[in-house]
Amino acid sequence: MHPHSSFFTNRAGLNLHVLRWGNPNGVPLVLLHGLRAYAQTWESLVEALDPVWCVYALDQRGRGLSDWAPPASYHTQSYVEDLEDFVSHAGLRHFVLLGHSLGGANALEYARQNPGRLLGLIIEDIGPGSSSQGDGAARIRREMNQTPLQFDNWEAARAFWQMSRPGLSEQGLASRLAHSMKASAGAITWRHDQQGIAEARLSIEPTDLWPAVRALDCPTLFIRGARSDFLPATTLQAMRDSNAQVRTAEVADASHYVHDDQSETFNRLVIAFLDSLAIPSQ
Repeated sequence: MHPHSSFFTNRAGLNLHVLRWGNPNGVPLVLLHGLRAYAQTWESLVEALDPVWCVYALDQRGRGLSDWAPPASYHTQSYVEDLEDFVSHAGLRHFVLLGHSLGGANALEYARQNPGRLLGLIIEDIGPGSSSQGDGAARIRREMNQTPLQFDNWEAARAFWQMSRPGLSEQGLASRLAHSMKASAGAITWRHDQQGIAEARLSIEPTDLWPAVRALDCPTLFIRGARSDFLPATTLQAMRDSNAQVRTAEVADASHYVHDDQSETFNRLVIAFLDSLAIPSQ
């Protein structure tokens, strides 16, 4: 199933890229990738979904084919406004939203600031405190400091990903090489704004997600990788205790990157959650 590729212009004048799969008149499902990812990271999930869904995957600002922006704008509020602009552009009234890591924070804040809009919400491996404390936050800060801006060849780029994500499947590795990197002037460089994203991640205070979790007004599934260094099991329990809308699931032998490490299990969890939602007739 080949996606339809298009662009929209946000309120700041940036051209942002989006992929669409499935039935254009189906129930909308919007997907938000993580810190250094891209729209195609969701291809395995899309292939598993019933084509009755109209699936949109955004290249968030600074990633994929979307315009880069000033580093100071790579923060939650700007991403939320970009999503609001896309929702307006696509004419979505009610939809399901899914986000991983950075995309999960953006999804939670969108839900808080736009009550009543979501039919359901799925958050992959992020919760309050994830981005500011703990081993996972320290790892990501370390990666932002140490990631090269270019590599001599594709073998060096592959070796970088294998070292950074030792549990990454061959499919996940191939996806990263194809969609997050490119050949340029005799070297392999990033498709995303690595320097600006790193600057923002190291300087901007992460958003407190507790108000968003407590305010959730739609069925919400948090999916944690059992080996995650980013979302502690205690935080998962605390979120479930804080709001009756919250459901949780843990995936064995998965790190922070659940949809990469255990794609089949992740897809099954998402599909079962979608099937449980009360979807109004279109």
